[in-house]
Amino acid sequence: MKRYLRKPLMLGVYLPAAALTLGAFSYQPLEYSLPLELPEPKVAEVQLEEPHTLAEVSIADFVYTIQPGDTLSTIFERLGVSQKEMYQVLESDVSILALDTLKPGDKLGFWLEEGRLQQLELRFNVAHQVVFSRAAEDTFEYSEVLVEGQWREQVVSGEINGSFYTSAKRAGLNAAEIQRISALLQDKINFRRDLRAGDRFQVVRAEQYIDGEATGNTRLEGLRVFNRSRELTAFMFDGNYYDLNGESLARAFMRYPTKRRFRLSSQFNPYRKHPVTGRVRPHNGTDFATPIGTPVLATGDGVVTRVTKHPYAGLYIVIEHGEKYKTRFLHLSKALVRKGQTVSRGQKIALSGNSGRSTGAHLHYELHINGRPVNAMKAPIPVADAVGKDDRMAFNQLKDRLLEQMNANQG
Repeated sequence: MKRYLRKPLMLGVYLPAAALTLGAFSYQPLEYSLPLELPEPKVAEVQLEEPHTLAEVSIADFVYTIQPGDTLSTIFERLGVSQKEMYQVLESDVSILALDTLKPGDKLGFWLEEGRLQQLELRFNVAHQVVFSRAAEDTFEYSEVLVEGQWREQVVSGEINGSFYTSAKRAGLNAAEIQRISALLQDKINFRRDLRAGDRFQVVRAEQYIDGEATGNTRLEGLRVFNRSRELTAFMFDGNYYDLNGESLARAFMRYPTKRRFRLSSQFNPYRKHPVTGRVRPHNGTDFATPIGTPVLATGDGVVTRVTKHPYAGLYIVIEHGEKYKTRFLHLSKALVRKGQTVSRGQKIALSGNSGRSTGAHLHYELHINGRPVNAMKAPIPVADAVGKDDRMAFNQLKDRLLEQMNANQG
């Protein structure tokens, strides 16, 4: 059963005996070491009634609201939790890579017993939490909570005046949404060269709500761009995007992330025993026995959402392919793309390596569908097909509904 944080401390707690400050924190994937000097303690909105040592209050639950200015090591240090336990959590995190996605405004919850960490909760929003729980003396396991909630649609409209990016930003779209639109239509239009002042665009965007509270998650339901005498369209149906005629906007996925077929050194296995630690840990991807420096290819069109390092995953890249699909590439030696970049199927994005913790040079490749890892060698992958005959009526109904919303908001 899911446990919820019970004692939120928005600014911090002043512990005279330990001189600790809780509050602002920004997780920085490349920085795990402590600064040489900790800041002076601040008296927060909530104070303990009398002096305590950390051990005396360690059974309390703490909530940490993340803001720029600290590291993961600093927070563990200030709570009196050992760096060893931090790395035990990071070892579990290699299967989900959730700690690398923390940003200001997210919350961290700590459960401590006699100075030892028992549970760590990452609360991204009311629809998404990840919990690391102690499973053994030196082992943590993770669980992920995803809530579908309700999605409310709205039409965002704008006119080109300057670049597409600045025009879309002015209309109310965020950077990730703009990048997604660029990736969707990259084979149809060159956004830098083809758009002209006065061209228009409309986007039906859905926002997620849980019990009336916005989570900050959005998705693109449909869009159209009026470029001089032509109209470009995209409608999301069953997790994929199609144009007005029901033709797929995505080229077929590649099954393999390399040009050559390399030996599979480790298969997808949610119950695999880790070759280094001997513990049962999910292996959420497929390992290819690639020599260091082997070109790694994007398996589908998409947008790069992460290029960063992890103590155990090493240098890794994450690419999102529309709303439904995501791929990950771990243990790389060199990245050839940057965050926010639009990539095409078959494009060289990295060189394989042996970074992080691994038993030898290899490429770890993951495919996620609707937020869950699947066997990339067997799972159904997008093919560049049109909407099937059996689904044509449902697609047309969806398309007509979205077009009606856009027509009603032409201003």
